Amino acid sequence: MANFSKPRVPRFSAEVYQNTHLPEGGREVNAIVTVTATGGGTTGETPAPTFASPSPSGASPTPDAAVVIMVDSSGSMEYPPVKMRNARDATAAAIDTLRDGVAFAVVSGTHQAKEIYPGGGRLAVADATTRGQAKDALRKINASGGTAIGTWLRLADKLLASSDAAIRHGILLTDGRNEHEGPKELLTTLEACAGRFTCDARGVGTDWEVKEVTGIASALLGTADIVADPAGLAADFTTMMESVMGKEIADVSLRLWTPLGAEVRFVKQVAPTVEDLTGRRTEAGPRAGDYPTGSWGDESRDYHVCVRVPQAEVGQEMLAARVSLVLPAPDGSPPQVLAQGLVRAVWTDDLAASTAINAQVAHYTGQAELARVIQQGLELRKSGDLDGATAKLGRAVQLASRSGNDDTAKLLAKVVDVVDAAAGTVRLKAKVSAEAQMTLETRSTKTVRVKK
Repeated sequence: MANFSKPRVPRFSAEVYQNTHLPEGGREVNAIVTVTATGGGTTGETPAPTFASPSPSGASPTPDAAVVIMVDSSGSMEYPPVKMRNARDATAAAIDTLRDGVAFAVVSGTHQAKEIYPGGGRLAVADATTRGQAKDALRKINASGGTAIGTWLRLADKLLASSDAAIRHGILLTDGRNEHEGPKELLTTLEACAGRFTCDARGVGTDWEVKEVTGIASALLGTADIVADPAGLAADFTTMMESVMGKEIADVSLRLWTPLGAEVRFVKQVAPTVEDLTGRRTEAGPRAGDYPTGSWGDESRDYHVCVRVPQAEVGQEMLAARVSLVLPAPDGSPPQVLAQGLVRAVWTDDLAASTAINAQVAHYTGQAELARVIQQGLELRKSGDLDGATAKLGRAVQLASRSGNDDTAKLLAKVVDVVDAAAGTVRLKAKVSAEAQMTLETRSTKTVRVKK
């Protein structure tokens, strides 16, 4: 059933959590910035118009969102046949979730990309008629050919670029490895598409490459997950599309200004997933840089900011960084500041004050390490270094237990036998299913919030 109400524009707030105190000679300042958008989503009493802006005389109105669904229809999707059938059903469920007025298209992906609906290099506008036509077109998809995911993304980019919609989103499903395209080709495509649209990626079954699917989602600021049982695709696609329909503001950036002599060591999203944004900085004026955060609805995310400041004497205080959420203006004028927070540094000779670790900073430092050691442990296991894998995955169990990350702890328990969670003592399981290992790897970056 389609959701016909348009989200309201969210309001942003930014809260900074840190220990402001540094010892004499101390230079590294860490802070967690919690950014919250409220008042968006599709809840509330405000009935919004179908379109984001009025149309010019004689022209079609501008849709508020544009979505391209990319469905793997390579030959492997026919083994077993239920996989292709479930993919069609899932795509139909996603189409039913489209809000009236949203621009959309469906792409069939093999070693090349083909427009299934509406065709002609254009996007359709969702209503009862076009949703029905799109679902009819899905029945004509047959599984054959190879896999070249970059071609799917390039076609999606071309289609989305034809729309003036504020929210531009892709949903990508694959069941296999990107065998008909080199890694460099896919990387080049991702670099070209980054910042132009976001993309959620899903792997169905267990014959796909985790790093390819998670790499797509990471580069395009979307989500990645495994759907091991094709029967779960419809529910997953519906949830994904509902999330897309709840987005209202796109291209929001985290802007970090630092004073003279200070330098940014890193900027990471740490909740709901770990994502290093440091290398994605674009300069935004003197001593300021923007880090992309993608599109927002009604949600909250946490960011870990680390700044190296100049040395100062005991008793001195300085602004280490100013963190702003900014939205670029379409006419090139100064961006709109949605929220702002301050990161401070105060030098003290009070040992207790300067050595205290802020609870939020400590928690998310552990969550980032948890993601890292899981990935390292699984790689070591694949390479045959069982002792190294045991040590890393044991540390992961310890961190998951300590932070209350129960979901990750349950996934780890399918890969190792836990002897002592608190101590991180584990034994590798002799036999681990591909599903268990791939699920742990795919979801390794998912974090939990700090316990209040």
